[in-house]
Amino acid sequence: QVQLVESGGGLVQPGGSLRLSCVASRNIYSIGAMGWYRQAPGKQRELVATITSGDNTNYADSAKGRFTISRDNAKNTVYLQMNSLKPEDTAVYYCNADVKLNGWLPFRGYWGQGTPVTVSS
Repeated sequence: QVQLVESGGGLVQPGGSLRLSCVASRNIYSIGAMGWYRQAPGKQRELVATITSGDNTNYADSAKGRFTISRDNAKNTVYLQMNSLKPEDTAVYYCNADVKLNGWLPFRGYWGQGTPVTVSS
């Protein structure tokens, strides 16, 4: 079973920055698209940003200009650099990855356990 392990969340003041990391742990044949989603209390999980294996990126309007998604394929890792954080960015941030475990299985989506981000003074 693939495990996605997120790190980097925490408490930050408005205007501050955080860098989230998510590493896929175990031998993996191939990783397709990777992404970050978030879920605020009482709200549905929403897309923050995605990145394809070819480094094409897509951002939610709320993230454009402030957040940057990137990946290191050699490390099976995806990052989310978050700048100019606002209180409304407070949420649990989840990593998602489309993973192929071997050459004959299709890609399957996996989720991490989430890392909390709190933006507050």
